[in-house]
Amino acid sequence: MQKFPMTVAGHAALETELKHLKSVERPEIINAISVARDHGDLSENAEYHAAKEKQGFIEGRIQELESKLSLAQVIDVTKMSGNTVKFGATVKIVNEDTEEESTYQIVGEDEANIRNGKISITAPMARAMISKEIGDVFEVVAPGGAKGYEILEITFQ
Repeated sequence: MQKFPMTVAGHAALETELKHLKSVERPEIINAISVARDHGDLSENAEYHAAKEKQGFIEGRIQELESKLSLAQVIDVTKMSGNTVKFGATVKIVNEDTEEESTYQIVGEDEANIRNGKISITAPMARAMISKEIGDVFEVVAPGGAKGYEILEITFQ
């Protein structure tokens, strides 16, 4: 089975979500189904059908999280170092055309959030940066055309 890289913070976030689903959401939906069932005829009971649908979603998400957590390869970024870009690195880059600087941390797929400066290890930008060093230039092919970037800084936080 394939292991999925994940930071310590990302692993903790998934565990927190799983715990919330099991201890809060699941009991609430079971109660909602019970209450809706008491309303009578289930074939015309919209509350019952909505609650059953939500239950299916919650159970599916619980299974998905349990699977991801069991296959997680947790990497403590704070114990990493080096001069090349790899999983967990926080990379400061500059767009060669616009001179606009950006900073991204390369994280697991479930942790990615572009608004927080976290990009997935599978994203084209991250794949283009992997194994590069400070001063290296790389190109990312985007829908609007190829864009060149230079690596200014690599840190592990």
